[in-house]
Amino acid sequence: MELAGLEAFVAVAESNGFSAAGERLRLTQPAVSKRIAALEQHLGRRLFDRVGREVALTEAGRALLPRARRILAEMDDTRRALGNLDQAVGGRLTLATSHHIGLHRLPPLLRGFIRSHPQAAVDIRFLDSEHAWSEVLHGRLELAITTLGPAAPPLHAVPVWDDPLEFVVAPDHPLAARRRASLRDLAAHPAVLPDPSTFTHRIVAERFAADGLSVRLHMTTNAMETLKMLAGVGLAWSVLPHTMLDDSTVVLRVPGVRLRRRLGYVTHGGRTLSNAARAFMALLDAAAKPGTS
Repeated sequence: MELAGLEAFVAVAESNGFSAAGERLRLTQPAVSKRIAALEQHLGRRLFDRVGREVALTEAGRALLPRARRILAEMDDTRRALGNLDQAVGGRLTLATSHHIGLHRLPPLLRGFIRSHPQAAVDIRFLDSEHAWSEVLHGRLELAITTLGPAAPPLHAVPVWDDPLEFVVAPDHPLAARRRASLRDLAAHPAVLPDPSTFTHRIVAERFAADGLSVRLHMTTNAMETLKMLAGVGLAWSVLPHTMLDDSTVVLRVPGVRLRRRLGYVTHGGRTLSNAARAFMALLDAAAKPGTS
């Protein structure tokens, strides 16, 4: 069974289509179809039902998918282990990060890595933290640089940055003139926050719940820049990282309440990391030292 066929199979299954799989693999759609047809012939089973442009896994396809993922992950692990023998920092480093971290934390680290290791190719994927953790867990990414939540084996989370959060409102919001508010005051007004499934939303909601309060949620979006805009135009109050504050919003001081996130990186404890990943982690570890921004 050729690995190329398994790669095409997993790509079609995860992309829900041959065209999207072709874009992911940098192949034409006919090339993807040819690989799937060869794999189906080899296995003697149809793997996808094709109805118009829609594709769905057959029973055989559903049985093969987790096994195909494991085979591909083991091969990637083997390639990295063998590639590490020469100690060179090269090849492709595939990592995920959020837009916020990518904009506000990573640029100097990326610049330093690219200059120090020109033979390495960096493939950056912008994902929500929870999605990035899932990609690391399933072996599709070596490294995720995200907001950190509770980590359990086989995932390993390392804090790098402390990220204080501030309650913000528009300059003309009813609470803005006071510059101070209680959680009860905020609970009486609508909020815009990240999705309830995110680590950041949980931090906020759990703090309100500790006082027997709930957040009056108006809408959600996981893009911090969008939250900043929505709060700035007066739609609702929000919570933003301290690094994003400017004159478009007013910070509300809430006595006795200090919210903060931990930002850092996540790896899979059972996977062999490439030399490129280890080199980038060394930069992250250096950034975590006191006095380093």
